Amino acid sequence: MDITSSGLTRAAGAAAAVAGSIFIAVQINHPPMEVASVETTEWVLRSTAKAVMTGLALAGITGMYLRQHRRAGVLGLVGYLLFATAYLAMLGVEAIAAAVLPTLAELQPAFVNDVLVAAAGGTPAGDIGGMQTLLNVMGLGYIVGGVIFGIALFRTGILARWAAALLALAAVGTASLAVLPEAFNRPMAVPVGIALIGLGVSLWRNHQDPTDQAVAPTRRVSELAV
Repeated sequence: MDITSSGLTRAAGAAAAVAGSIFIAVQINHPPMEVASVETTEWVLRSTAKAVMTGLALAGITGMYLRQHRRAGVLGLVGYLLFATAYLAMLGVEAIAAAVLPTLAELQPAFVNDVLVAAAGGTPAGDIGGMQTLLNVMGLGYIVGGVIFGIALFRTGILARWAAALLALAAVGTASLAVLPEAFNRPMAVPVGIALIGLGVSLWRNHQDPTDQAVAPTRRVSELAV
């Protein structure tokens, strides 16, 4: 089986669309951010699904950036690096949530509760060590990177502009969660999921790089000359 840039781009588009779908699905009837929830099988399954989502989203935004990097310039690069860093940090957070927190819930419930408070944007009562740094990197990269990356995608006009604009606006909206009640946390995640689906479908449909068409005739002439 031949692996082509076009095929990889379509795979990245599919990954982004699936990531957006998972991101929306895991918000439905999400259990409360309490220690008791961490000890359940549902928590482990949801956290595992989120970890899978972050990996797919990372593949998706990488494909988006590579598809339009010639036009995106420095703005696109900065946005991609920040957004990708956020998803890498999120992958670490969700892996810890799925594999580590459930084992600590009974032994160190106060620590687990502090992690949950920090994850929800609150101020933990105790020291949670490197988890706070990881959460800070994730939050900053997600908001700032999402805004810049969305703007860069909108400016290039290669992928669906409505989805790019929605990504940027949704990332800005995420910052408002710091002053909004906790009940807004789940609904505010849905626009990002929709944006990822829209961008992923657009990437799938617009997988062909225009420069490939210019290179192809040259390759055919070279092959005939051999």
